[in-house]
Amino acid sequence: MLDFLRLSLNNLRRRKLRAWLTMLGIFIGVAAVVALISLGQGMQDYIEKQFEDLGGNTISIGSKTFAVPGSVTNPDLILTEKDVKVIEQVRGVKIVAGFLMKTAPITFRDETQIGYIIGFDDNYVEAFGTESLEKRLLDGRIVKQGEESKVIVGYKLYDDLFDKGVRLKNKVEFEGREFKVVGILEKIGNPYDDNAVLMRKEVMRELLNIPDEESSIIVKVADGFDPEDVAETIKRKLRQSRGEREGEETFSIQTSEQLLDSFKNIFSIVQTVLIGIASISLIVGGIGIMNTMYTSVLERTKEIGTMKAIGARNSQILLLFLVESGLLGLVGGLIGVGIGIGLAKGVEVGAEMALGTKLLQASLSPVIIFGALAFSFIVGSLSGILPAMQAANMRPVDALRYE
Repeated sequence: MLDFLRLSLNNLRRRKLRAWLTMLGIFIGVAAVVALISLGQGMQDYIEKQFEDLGGNTISIGSKTFAVPGSVTNPDLILTEKDVKVIEQVRGVKIVAGFLMKTAPITFRDETQIGYIIGFDDNYVEAFGTESLEKRLLDGRIVKQGEESKVIVGYKLYDDLFDKGVRLKNKVEFEGREFKVVGILEKIGNPYDDNAVLMRKEVMRELLNIPDEESSIIVKVADGFDPEDVAETIKRKLRQSRGEREGEETFSIQTSEQLLDSFKNIFSIVQTVLIGIASISLIVGGIGIMNTMYTSVLERTKEIGTMKAIGARNSQILLLFLVESGLLGLVGGLIGVGIGIGLAKGVEVGAEMALGTKLLQASLSPVIIFGALAFSFIVGSLSGILPAMQAANMRPVDALRYE
């Protein structure tokens, strides 16, 4: 086998330019696949970590509409305090926390922009845990009970929503009332959080005259209870309370596990399509290797005849050309893996610098790297089968006479 490797490497060295051009399609395809898979896996790992922090025993209840939370005006779709009371009575429910969200003009230093106002209470803090909420802070602290004139602002207000960014101890104005900033959220990556002002829910109700409404309700399930079973019970109780039939609910219920599964399914489809598109260049690269190997067989016809004349068997000729085509694929794969890793890391760093989010992270597991190398070697070897068979089946006399 070492002799075959040595002969194959010598043949590739003698035709350097052709070898590089042949490998071009392979390493472009491998680079694209490695970059897409590693970024996709990194994004999935990051989102799964966020769900872990949220907890697998969480249930989300909202209006059955695609509108922005808090923008629903139809009274039949609005969640109310009555719904919260119904949910509290369900066996297995530990904490029920409703929160409010509305779009509104926010003023800072005589400049007004449209943002989101989010109202929360102690149940919301208890549901997620003080430490979990504090982890999301770039600076400052959360608003405590009784602090009616204190708020937390999202990253966009701190960064670029206003000409001069909002800082701790600055004051923002909402509905003609000033609020002191005591906390700044880190960049989350969605407009609802990044463009938001967070305040106590009772203050928001008073300012906007919202007597009985919840934009969304979060439920923490007690230990020892299955979130799926509790969610089904909540659904049944809410239907009875709201006088709705099964399948005609005006609300939606999802466990954190269901949300994560939905994300995984959608993301898997998107990733498969992207990888499929990137793999087209691997097919093109394989055709390029086949073309090169056919040319190599023609150029080395007399060499093949000489090897057969001195005793080389058909199987040895076949193996020689298969090793050579496999090496083209493997070397192209090695270069592609290097480029792919560089691309993935570049996107990760660029996204963090430009967007301020760690959502795009490169996950460079050994499985991805070795899988890409094995795949490129297999593509190369398969592409060389027909040319290798042609070389192996040559008659020595005809090969020696070839001009």
